[in-house]
Amino acid sequence: MLERKVFSQFKKWKDSSEKKALMVTGARQIGKTHAIRAFAHENYKSVLEINFIDTPSAMSAFDGNLDANTIITALTAFSNQQLEPGNTVIFLDEIQECPRARTAIKFLVEDGRFDYIESGSLLGVNYKEVPSYPVGFEHIIQMFPLDFEEFCWANKVQEETIAYIKKCFDEGTLVNETVHQKLMQLFRYYIIVGGMPAVVQTFVDTHDIAKTSIIQKDILALYRQDITKYADKNKERIKEIFDRIPSELNSKTRRFMLAAINPNARMERYESSFMWLSDAGVSLPCYNLNAPSIPFKTNELRNLMKIYLNDTGLLCAMSVNNIQFEILQGNLDVNMGSIVENVIAQELVSNGFDLHYFDRKSFCELDFVIQNNNSAVVLEIKSGKDYHRHPALDKALEKKEWNIQNAYIFCSGNIETTENITYLPLYMIQFLKPDELPEELIVKVDIP
Repeated sequence: MLERKVFSQFKKWKDSSEKKALMVTGARQIGKTHAIRAFAHENYKSVLEINFIDTPSAMSAFDGNLDANTIITALTAFSNQQLEPGNTVIFLDEIQECPRARTAIKFLVEDGRFDYIESGSLLGVNYKEVPSYPVGFEHIIQMFPLDFEEFCWANKVQEETIAYIKKCFDEGTLVNETVHQKLMQLFRYYIIVGGMPAVVQTFVDTHDIAKTSIIQKDILALYRQDITKYADKNKERIKEIFDRIPSELNSKTRRFMLAAINPNARMERYESSFMWLSDAGVSLPCYNLNAPSIPFKTNELRNLMKIYLNDTGLLCAMSVNNIQFEILQGNLDVNMGSIVENVIAQELVSNGFDLHYFDRKSFCELDFVIQNNNSAVVLEIKSGKDYHRHPALDKALEKKEWNIQNAYIFCSGNIETTENITYLPLYMIQFLKPDELPEELIVKVDIP
């Protein structure tokens, strides 16, 4: 069983005094069901699991009145399982298939006898109408593919090693060269393998990239099937966008050009198709900014975007020219720039950041600009060896009104710090996270 960071979030939910149902969302094949099942059996005496795709007849439990007593009676009759109040969790998997079950969560939580966990893969695309959402009765957690630190755990990297490189990150000190080279090699493996649990487990067990590629292509086929099955309209447009992600990322600007699909295409006609892939958790949109200044939401240019894939291993599997072999040889040169940018985007989203970039032809182009509370942070991603050359970043740092607080260059080199810029190895992206806000921020109200 692969160790996942989300387990700690599950535990925090269970221990919370503010009891709600736990809703776990995310793309297909990222390990939601396995993670929830492992947590449930480890933390509860009794577990009732219902998968509405595997067992569609279970939907009948929610056909009648949606009061707690009626539903619980139907569920116990259906499962022929005794449920112990206070020590039972009911896991409703693929809940998007049974919209009335989502509505019933409000009444079941209010009843209070059992804990409830919901999970679904395509909840964001709203292809089935939920009669009434249980607003205020769900604690929502979004899962992602394994990030690089979880990939390190799966490959038996010692905790002491991760703690050591985290200390180097915090203090800005050089990483031992042997450790640095080993981590760079493992990061190259991560680029190829990605974070889909089935793919990672196969890699850990066999180290056979050919076998991992087969699984990745199966997942890509499943994603295409989902578009056909669940997209109510614009199926062909969504497929076209999905299939063009690798080539558009490999273009000079990385920006997704609608003209590549149709010379007469307009964003207003395609926007819902882009959003479908994002809501399904398949793509990661990265919007251009009018200016890299806070707050970003007021500066977004929604018609200009890059589209990254949710898993870089899948992106490699979609690409051609035996790209996995080139990466294994350490050839992360300029031709691999899109692949390396994608893995950084994947890590940033997993760490809790929204994705933005800045591109003004008359001025400069910045790979990523992220908002850390009230600070703007610029990231440049360098796949080649000329990472000390960065005229766009230099120009951006001269704009004092943008108030850029930190500038990082992620590259193949070791840690290096100058007056305005910090150079970091690519594998240290795992440590770049938003500053934590206080759990409580109590203010004194003294109004005469």
